[in-house]
Amino acid sequence: MAYLSLRPIGHPLQQLGDEASLARTAAESARREADLADKLAIVKAGWGAERVHEKGKRTTWERIGLLADEGTTALPLQSLVNWGRSFKGSKKLAPGAGVVNALVTVHGRQCVVIANDNTVASGSWWPMSPEKIQRGQQIALKLRIPVIYLVDCSGLFLPEQALSFPGARGAGHIFKMNSLLAYNGVPQVAGVFGDCIAGGGYMPIISDRVYMTEQAYMVIAGAALIKGAKSLKLTSLDIGGPEVHVHQSACADARVPDDDVCIVRIREEIARLPSNGADFYRGGVAAAEPAFPSSDLASIVPADPRQVYDMREVLARLVDDSLFCEVMAHVGPEMIVGVGRVGGLWCGFIANNMEPTAHPELPGRVRAGGILYREGIAKIAAFSRACNEDGIPLVWLQDIAGFDIGIEAEAQGLLGYGSSLIYTNSTNTTPMVTILLRKASGAGYYAMAGLPYDPVLQLSTPLTRLAVMEGRTLAIAAFNTKLDDDFEIASEDPVERAQIRAQMDETAARIEADMDPVAAAARMDTDEIVPLGALRTHIARVVEAAWQSPRRVRNPRIWSLHDLVALTAAKAGATPGPTQTVVVAAEAPVDGLTAVRVAADGTFWQRQSPRDPPFAEVGGAIGVGTTLGLLEVMKTFAPVRASSTGVLARYAVADGAAVSAGDVVAWVR
Repeated sequence: MAYLSLRPIGHPLQQLGDEASLARTAAESARREADLADKLAIVKAGWGAERVHEKGKRTTWERIGLLADEGTTALPLQSLVNWGRSFKGSKKLAPGAGVVNALVTVHGRQCVVIANDNTVASGSWWPMSPEKIQRGQQIALKLRIPVIYLVDCSGLFLPEQALSFPGARGAGHIFKMNSLLAYNGVPQVAGVFGDCIAGGGYMPIISDRVYMTEQAYMVIAGAALIKGAKSLKLTSLDIGGPEVHVHQSACADARVPDDDVCIVRIREEIARLPSNGADFYRGGVAAAEPAFPSSDLASIVPADPRQVYDMREVLARLVDDSLFCEVMAHVGPEMIVGVGRVGGLWCGFIANNMEPTAHPELPGRVRAGGILYREGIAKIAAFSRACNEDGIPLVWLQDIAGFDIGIEAEAQGLLGYGSSLIYTNSTNTTPMVTILLRKASGAGYYAMAGLPYDPVLQLSTPLTRLAVMEGRTLAIAAFNTKLDDDFEIASEDPVERAQIRAQMDETAARIEADMDPVAAAARMDTDEIVPLGALRTHIARVVEAAWQSPRRVRNPRIWSLHDLVALTAAKAGATPGPTQTVVVAAEAPVDGLTAVRVAADGTFWQRQSPRDPPFAEVGGAIGVGTTLGLLEVMKTFAPVRASSTGVLARYAVADGAAVSAGDVVAWVR
């Protein structure tokens, strides 16, 4: 049996829309990415390098720079934890919770580096520092890749100890994770560069190798505390420096003169580990860039979460050579599943199709994209199980408004189908990466392997909106008892109406702020915010890490995926390919005019927003594919395009009019 057949997907950027629209989308992405870059620069700078350099030490990021292989880049994780959050007892904020987590390539091996930021309060543990350290440990445990600890920690930030010491995921859980990593055979190497007090002293001890610099010490209690308790005049180096822990207690393995030598020794330890197995699993296939640049993604994915786009064009900019094998394309077309290579390594993809698709049981009707329906749920559950059985890493591309709702959804048992999918994703052992491209709403976020379902990594983009529902929708739900059947304020009292309107606006604004990706990253509800054009870099690094260490995998000749392809290709009776968007029906002209009809109930809009001009001017020339308007269905917008060349004679309905499937919305001469 041959490997699955990969086919070209995607088109050049200039074929995906008019120049002005693409430029507007790119400009908005650039604005958001610049704002993100400013925030990340503040986090990376910490409290400044001066005091660290005065002590003759390197900063944490300087150490990571020496640790990484030449020509490679460390990929930071959980960078924005605690962003904007202040704490009692400190006049300064705690950038990144005083911890740096990163994926770093060391001697060709992917490693998780967990390091105290020694520029921030001498590497203290702040609220959420323990959770961030544990998240780095979890990533390493799931991928079975080495952990490198760069320890320079003065202990808990004591004024807020109640927020980081006692809980189920408090500082003590770090040491349990140390133990679980050791139990599962995951290598741990620690370098101790300075202060290592209390919990900071425990953290490196379970590591397989521990190095200490001459400035380093590890103590259960520091000299100041001992002086107060026992009236002894000692320094922390006297109590727990390398002379004690290397030559007496054996809590450390070796002493080194300074930071630079310590990093060299850590690199030598990693070099002694088994080599990266990813090259074996490539099977002689070299990594290749996509046929279309990943930078195009900033022009393809609109910031407005209601606007549709072609998800296959996104995939074409993520997979090697833009080659992809779509599986079960003719079943549940609202979802896209298939396999491709990233960095030469096999990877499965599950993605929302944002474009409207044909209703499977009602010919001529369409369903909104970005929604989970019965067939799509069953399809992605089967594909997820197959990838897990075959040992193929999975990437989930989320842009989802949620599950279908209503009489049909309940009668079809979507609750049961959704539970089956959740069970599948909860019990998968193959590494999964979840990417929130834009919308991540409601139970759909859960069903598509959101963070509660333990993906190895969850990435957001500057466009991501993570919440149960949109701000305005939530405000309507919260104030439903004060609204009429049309969701307008029911009261006739002008004072009461103004009060309710102000409360609804405040609720909507608060929810919109909570949905911001930076707010989510600050709460650790996502692992990192990544510009669209950088997504492939992150995917490639995690996929390589997933193939690095030995685990249960099948060779591609005996994949379960072959069975799915054979069964569904026979049913389709044709080569799987993209599903056509069904929003316009061509018909014979009447009196020289051709009707443009819509194929679903919804709202028809002639312009992008009230302040924008119409998509097409009456009396103006149009061509095949010219956008004449937008059809809004369940808060998503699909373009209504012309199917022939000619002149727009007139619109048949008003801007913002409610329309039914089959209604004429425009006439073309």
